[in-house]
Amino acid sequence: MSIFLQKLKNAIRESNSLVCVGLDPDPDKMPVQDVFDFCRSIVDGTSEYVAAYKPNMGFFEALGIDGLSSLKKIVEYVHRSHPDKLIIGDGKRGDIGSTSVKYASALFQYWNFDAATVNIFGGRDSIQPFLDYKDKGVLIWCRSSNSDGFQVQGLSSDSDSSPSLFERIATMAVEWNKNGNVGLVVGATFPKELSIVRKLAPRIPILVPGIGPQKGDLENSLASGAETGFPNLLISSSRSINYASDSPSGFGSAAGRSAKSLKESINSILRVQKQ
Repeated sequence: MSIFLQKLKNAIRESNSLVCVGLDPDPDKMPVQDVFDFCRSIVDGTSEYVAAYKPNMGFFEALGIDGLSSLKKIVEYVHRSHPDKLIIGDGKRGDIGSTSVKYASALFQYWNFDAATVNIFGGRDSIQPFLDYKDKGVLIWCRSSNSDGFQVQGLSSDSDSSPSLFERIATMAVEWNKNGNVGLVVGATFPKELSIVRKLAPRIPILVPGIGPQKGDLENSLASGAETGFPNLLISSSRSINYASDSPSGFGSAAGRSAKSLKESINSILRVQKQ
């Protein structure tokens, strides 16, 4: 078993949770000004109830050097203070040749993420440098949570027997999983597609974003993606946890309550589905 997969399983088992908290610091919504203080309060408030954290790099990069400095500090803080948690760098990187080598080096060596999201538009060699990091997770963007994703990724239909792009990606992910470090990203807004992906990619970890303001379907996503024995799934929520309160003194605790509620909902649904 790869180091990535072992850490994922340990994180889920120790927390008894499939929750992944996205860290999306937005100065227009944050109840405090300091990005690191904001993220640290979210982490400390939720750590009891979650398995993983997913810093969204776009939110940090938009803040320039200060944002990147805060990102470095929060990743180091989680590794130091909550070492059992998985940290996923959400940048959906992917490019060709030496550029991909540098992207992989940045995310895994400099930022020290346990896993990263990638985009395979350029084909296998565009993410091969990521795959070569055998101890790191490589989460391939398969079916996005946004409504217009079908324009490129496609939808299965009874009238067309050819596989859609997201189905081809799921199949390729299995073929590329030589090091046991490949996962997929499939939005909770499309549980039907998630069910298709799970059938094509058994035992592959799946990150499921879209719970919260995007109105992803939690119950059907769990039914579609969780596997017997070990769920092999992370349910990601960002805004509904990050911004559960606008109180400067209570937003961390409110985030914790929101994360706890999501954890309890997930576990309750899983118990019913096992019956």
